[in-house]
Amino acid sequence: MALLQISEPGESPAPHQRKLAVGIDLGTTHSLVASVRSSVAEVLPDEKGHNLVASAVYIDADNKTHIGADALGYQATHPLDTLVSVKRLMGKSYQDAMDSGMPYVFLPDAQSVKIHTQYADLSPVEVAAKILEKLKFLAEGTLGDALVGAVITVPAYFDDAQRQATRDAARLAGLNVLRLLNEPTAAAIAYGLDHASEGVYAVYDLGGGTFDMSLLRLSRGVFEVIATGGDTALGGDDFDALIVEQAIARHALVSVDHADRRALLSAARVLREALTDTSTDNQIHTEHLTLSSGALALGLSRAEFETLAQPLVDKTIVCAKRALKDAGLSVTDIKGVVMVGGSTRMPVIRAAVQRFFGTTPLTDLDPDQVVALGAALQANLLAGNRNPGEDWLLLDVTPLTLGMETMGGLVEHIIPRNSTIPVARAQEFTTFKDGQTALALHIVQGERDLVSDCRSLAKFELRGIPPMVAGAARIRVTFQVDADGLLSVTARELASGVEASVTVKPSYGLSDEEVARMLTDGMAQADHDAQMRMLREQQVDAAQLIESVEAALLADADLLGAAEQTRIEQQLHATRLIAVGDDVEAIRLTIKALSAATDDFAAKRMDRSIRAALTGRSLNDVG
Repeated sequence: MALLQISEPGESPAPHQRKLAVGIDLGTTHSLVASVRSSVAEVLPDEKGHNLVASAVYIDADNKTHIGADALGYQATHPLDTLVSVKRLMGKSYQDAMDSGMPYVFLPDAQSVKIHTQYADLSPVEVAAKILEKLKFLAEGTLGDALVGAVITVPAYFDDAQRQATRDAARLAGLNVLRLLNEPTAAAIAYGLDHASEGVYAVYDLGGGTFDMSLLRLSRGVFEVIATGGDTALGGDDFDALIVEQAIARHALVSVDHADRRALLSAARVLREALTDTSTDNQIHTEHLTLSSGALALGLSRAEFETLAQPLVDKTIVCAKRALKDAGLSVTDIKGVVMVGGSTRMPVIRAAVQRFFGTTPLTDLDPDQVVALGAALQANLLAGNRNPGEDWLLLDVTPLTLGMETMGGLVEHIIPRNSTIPVARAQEFTTFKDGQTALALHIVQGERDLVSDCRSLAKFELRGIPPMVAGAARIRVTFQVDADGLLSVTARELASGVEASVTVKPSYGLSDEEVARMLTDGMAQADHDAQMRMLREQQVDAAQLIESVEAALLADADLLGAAEQTRIEQQLHATRLIAVGDDVEAIRLTIKALSAATDDFAAKRMDRSIRAALTGRSLNDVG
């Protein structure tokens, strides 16, 4: 049934003037679509009146696609063919999928991955596209017309590959993406506009598969993200996995195949939700499951579950502490904590958040719906449906540092993490060798000083640089991150104007271990990184000096006596040996010694150069 757009007298838009746009929360467990109707953001229900659409896909023998609750109906009989929690695989590689612990059959697909089912092999992007297509169909059916676009939310900690995968899924679903919006930011929009809030708020977002912790400053319609942190592999699914592992150990199950694990995970979710809703500490049991090794029922009390869950709860608090440190704030600076995501309904989560922040979390807006509602408000604004008095500015940030490899395997950080987006930063580089006509650029992401400790995003080359002496070329490299958090890089040689660029589209995202390592190691290894940077810089200086001296000897060795040439070559040999070591001070001293040994040689070369320049010219010519 199509719905009418109701407006105040004198404020109704002209026919067909109001453009239909939606906000979509593409979740791990459930997905939602919302739109602004009569100036109010509302979640749009499915055909059965349900606001939440299960993020589940099943393809049957007739190649018919079942989505949502319809797909879940096949989970009991086809556990490995009913695809759920696939958001955790967005932008990931085959190896990442194999290491994920998810009970599916994975197939390598170039540098990405596909999930094998009985009747189809699907990539995570294709699964997400089918869910988005369902939401688009629901929205257009409810609103009665085609959509001009959608704002789709992503975890704040999604990296570039995961964001690209989300955008690709939307394109496959026939959706025009107005913007990719970080989930905590969307929640803050919904909460801030609904409550006219001001001050610094923490957004604690624990969904089915991801966790984000963001700090936002709300002031007179300006939503400024000042820090963000999180874990793209921490969510309700991981709490379910703890229940399953405990059941396997308790019942001494020795044979747990993929189908059994899928059945156990489904039962664990039911048990966790029951424990969330109960007000007693009695043990709760699920219905008996029929596994290949026999029948069993999962059973836990709330106290037992909370003991199991505590290590995961503590991980979220560590992320919160890191975000506060990045922002230079303490818990006393936080005016309120907004709870987002269905997993925040767990009492153990709410209790931990209240203990850490010293304030009762804000839960009056439905944590399942608040992200979609905020996205709908942003979509309505981007579509041009600005209501009288409605105006706000959204300032989001980059989750991880972006930089470029320089000589010695070092990273030159160009855009620091938590930089406000959109953002553009430029830096000038130069050539290392005489006559160099090309430059290889390697774009990386991470907090460490060495390329080997960061994640490679893209590589490209700038060719056609005019041949010059080393260090003479001026190459400006510009990093641009758009409002969706997607990166493009341009390199331009300033004298000739030759240019090359790349839109960074990595084939897969960060592994779970890399996400945790990048920020944790960035702080824990700060002293080590500083030492390594000094070492690499000295090694690069030594290499440049060695190359210059070798070139000078090749060109002008006739200026030297035999003894002087021998002395320089001996010092050159010593410098080569010391430069490959790891003693920073020794390398610095040998560079100094080689420079001193070649001072007279350099002066003789300068004299020859001046004489050559003056040969055949009169005093008047020089004047």
